[in-house]
Amino acid sequence: MPSPENELLHGVLPVLHTPFNDDYSIDRTTLEREIDWAFQTGADGVVIAMVSEILRLGYHGRRELASFVCQSVQGRGFTVISVGAESIREALEFATHAQDLGASAVMAIPPVATSLNGAKTSEYFAAIARGLSIPLVVQDASSYVGAAIDLAVYMKLLDEFGERRIFFKPEASPLGPNLSKLRDASNGKARIFEGSGGINLVDCYRRGIVGTMPGTDLLDGIVALWRALQAGDEDSIYRLSLPICAMTALQLQAGLDGFLAIEKYLMKKRGLFKNTLQIQPCGWQLDMETTAEVDRLFQLLQLRLTVTD
Repeated sequence: MPSPENELLHGVLPVLHTPFNDDYSIDRTTLEREIDWAFQTGADGVVIAMVSEILRLGYHGRRELASFVCQSVQGRGFTVISVGAESIREALEFATHAQDLGASAVMAIPPVATSLNGAKTSEYFAAIARGLSIPLVVQDASSYVGAAIDLAVYMKLLDEFGERRIFFKPEASPLGPNLSKLRDASNGKARIFEGSGGINLVDCYRRGIVGTMPGTDLLDGIVALWRALQAGDEDSIYRLSLPICAMTALQLQAGLDGFLAIEKYLMKKRGLFKNTLQIQPCGWQLDMETTAEVDRLFQLLQLRLTVTD
């Protein structure tokens, strides 16, 4: 029987990339293959979030994606559904839909079209949490969109709902020091996830995170790195983290579209995706030289995984 601690959201929780058919409908066959591969590779659960293209899927597309993913997981691990929206009402609709589907938790970013002060940001997240019985992951996605969430907002939510109902995914720079501030202000109670694509995973692990939410494209490397961190295997930690960091650096240079383009390229390279279609418009696409560097780094990671095994 799992301990109460292990029942709480934790571990390696990859964010799924959404595959599309030629008409941009969701490719369910490929998505199911992606989910199966995630659990076969050692994921503790799966997530729908920013690199699932939720900001471009639209209302009905997001609900369709959430329904299919929750149905496909079939009790193999955690399911986290991103529900952030431009209004409290719509965020609550997404959140209660996810809860009704059996999701383990929901995650939300603040509205991006409106600049909110700390009190309004707290009110937005608290309204979502009050409408649910499952946990809420408060995501600062300011590395992609919006503004950073103030530490006081995190603490107010933690004080009201407690560490079993509110989790955190801070992404504002500088990530490591901000994470430590939250850890220390909460006396270690805050359950924090890293979401930097892997580039800050080693540093954040040493600061006390309970899990990571990377893209699915480098999942085999992230799982191996997470296990090396848990084991304190310093040689494996840096042998694995350096190519992961180098690939993530290439993604970061173009923001969310950089992550999407390279991640979908790698999913196709792995044979998991049939194409690299992204919902348009996109502001960046892979060029030949970036592709060549991704190929070199991916090959290096695979060689290092062979050595680690």
